[in-house]
Amino acid sequence: MKNRIFTYTVLLLVLCLAFSALSASGAETKKIVVGAKDFTEQYVLGNLMTLLLQENGFQVEEKFGTAAAIARAGLTSGQIDLMPDYTGTASAVYFKYPEKINDPVELYEKVKKDDLEQNNMVWMGRTTFNNTYDLAIKKDMIKTMGTSISSLSEYVNKDPEKVLFAVNHNFYEREKDGIFGMAEFYGMDILRKNVKAMDTGLTYDAIDRDQVDVAMVFGTDAKLRKFDLFVLEDDKKFFPIYNVSIVVRKDVLDKYPEIEEILLPITQLIDTDTMINLNYEVDGVGKPARMVAEEFLKEKGLIK
Repeated sequence: MKNRIFTYTVLLLVLCLAFSALSASGAETKKIVVGAKDFTEQYVLGNLMTLLLQENGFQVEEKFGTAAAIARAGLTSGQIDLMPDYTGTASAVYFKYPEKINDPVELYEKVKKDDLEQNNMVWMGRTTFNNTYDLAIKKDMIKTMGTSISSLSEYVNKDPEKVLFAVNHNFYEREKDGIFGMAEFYGMDILRKNVKAMDTGLTYDAIDRDQVDVAMVFGTDAKLRKFDLFVLEDDKKFFPIYNVSIVVRKDVLDKYPEIEEILLPITQLIDTDTMINLNYEVDGVGKPARMVAEEFLKEKGLIK
């Protein structure tokens, strides 16, 4: 009888210890919500964040594919813990700075300071790639038009009648920071009749089919690789800067300070060519964004 009581007591003790261990383990589960906007680059970046966090013991919930304003609202309201965002978006939309800041480091530092002070948001690191408006030409036209927007201006001004442009509707309609504002800034004699407005993405098809000479593009678009285009240097810094940073609520970073180091490779390793290639793997090859992110991180030795 005593032996049986002793056995039950030992068994009960073991069960209690096991339950306590499970409870403690559950209490220590690190949960985090990663957000991303509704285009390819954001899906790739969001998946990079998810995979790195999972590799380091986080349980991740994803809220991907929302419009820019909704994603930001989710972050500030606490529905999202962190997300990739752009310094140019913060400058133009969140804070509406009256003057354009042309230095990427200065812009990042200002956005970082203002968002922390006003919204308790922390901007962790900055990519070197700039996903802003650009102008592109075919590579066989480099000798004729040059490598910069200034050299393009010289070419256009020799005979404005013969140079055709393709831009999206938004860039056409924005007087100050659109195609005609850019032309005025660079002293380029663009003829309004020679600027063709079309849906975003069709500008690439137009230049590929020789329907235009110059196309409006985005700095990290996969179609730059698909159509083998050359992006002209914005040598006078007209276009706004759209570097990516990982933005996290301060209370989340205070709780999990290790996430800054975990996610550092995203801003350190991804330059313009890398981002174009990652986007191309999705849009050009047809791979899922998660697969593309996983292959990249494995290649860099950052996940198993």
